[in-house]
Amino acid sequence: MSKMRAIQISKPHGPFELVERDIPTPSAGTVRIKIQACGICHSDAMVKDGLFPNIQYPKIPGHEVAGVIDALGDGVSDWSVGQRVGVGWYGGHCNSCEACRRGQFILCAKGKIPGITFDGGYAEYMIAPKEALALIPEELSAIEAAPLLCAGITTFNALRNSCARPGDTVAVLGIGGLGHLGIQFCAKMGFNTVAIARGKDKEPLAKQLGVKHYIDSQTDNIAKELQKFGGAKVILSTVTNNDAISPAVGGLGNNGELIIVGVPFEPIKISALSLILGNRAVKGWASGTSIDSQDTMNFSALTGVRSMNQTFPLEKVEEAYQLMLSGKARFRVVLVTEQAK
Repeated sequence: MSKMRAIQISKPHGPFELVERDIPTPSAGTVRIKIQACGICHSDAMVKDGLFPNIQYPKIPGHEVAGVIDALGDGVSDWSVGQRVGVGWYGGHCNSCEACRRGQFILCAKGKIPGITFDGGYAEYMIAPKEALALIPEELSAIEAAPLLCAGITTFNALRNSCARPGDTVAVLGIGGLGHLGIQFCAKMGFNTVAIARGKDKEPLAKQLGVKHYIDSQTDNIAKELQKFGGAKVILSTVTNNDAISPAVGGLGNNGELIIVGVPFEPIKISALSLILGNRAVKGWASGTSIDSQDTMNFSALTGVRSMNQTFPLEKVEEAYQLMLSGKARFRVVLVTEQAK
C-alpha cells in the first residue's frame, strides 16, 4: 500500500511526530483530499495540549485544509476527482440533535471537527465527509485559501451576521491572524472601519488594510475614542488576551454588540452596568458550515481580501507552531506539502 507523510500527536502535551502512514481509502459518503496547504490555527492547541474533551490519540491536527479531491467514496456523486476543495472547522453534523433540526449545523451537539474528532490536514492526504467540502475559486491559490477556512470564515461570517450595516462604525480589536482579515472584510463590506491595537507602529499596516481610523490602546482611551463616532455598532474582538477586551466595551453605541471570535482562556471582566445602560450585548460566534466557507472564499476572491502568510514544510511544524503561539507571525502560518509545488 502507498504511504504518506503526516504529523501526529500521540498524547496530550506530546511532541509533533513526523510519521509515515498508509494513504487512507475513502469510505461511503467521504472523499480523499490530496493536501496542498494547511493553516496552523491557535485552536490546534486543543489537540496539542489535550484541551478538547475525548480526543482519541494519536491524532493528526489541522482544520484549515486546501487541496484537490483525488478519490471518491461510494455514494459521492456531487463532487468530482480533480476539484479544488477546502475543509474548515466544520467537519459534518449528526442531523438529529436539536441544533441540527433547527438548521444550525455548526452548533451540532455531535459535530465533527477535522484534526480533533477525525484526522486533519497536517499530512499529505486526508479523508473528509462530503458535506464538509467547500469549493475553492480559481482566483485563490491553496496557500491563500487555507487560512480563509478558519480565520477567514470566522471573521467574515461573524460580521455578515452581526447587527452592523454598511456605513455603521465597526471596530476590530487586534491586528493579528484574525484581525488583519477582519479589518479587510470590514472595509470591503462598507463599514466605517476602526482598528484597535497596541502601539503606533501598527497604524501604517492598519491603514494599508483599509481602516479609516486607528486607536492605540497604549495611549488612547478606547471607549472615549469610539464614542467620538457615536459608539461602535459592533466591536469584533480577535485578541486572546482577556484583559484587552474589557476596556473596549464602553466604546459600544446603544444596542451595540461585542462579538468575540478570538479565544481567551481566562474569564473576561465586563461591567454589567455598561451593558444595561446602552442595551449592549456580548456574544461569541462559532465559525460556520462548508457553504459559509465557500462564501468567504468567493467574497475574498471578488474583493481582493487576502491573508498574509508565512509558509513552512511539514518537517518544520514545530518551528511553525511555536511562531504561531508567540504572536510574532505575520500573520497566518501555513504548512505546505510537496504536492503544492
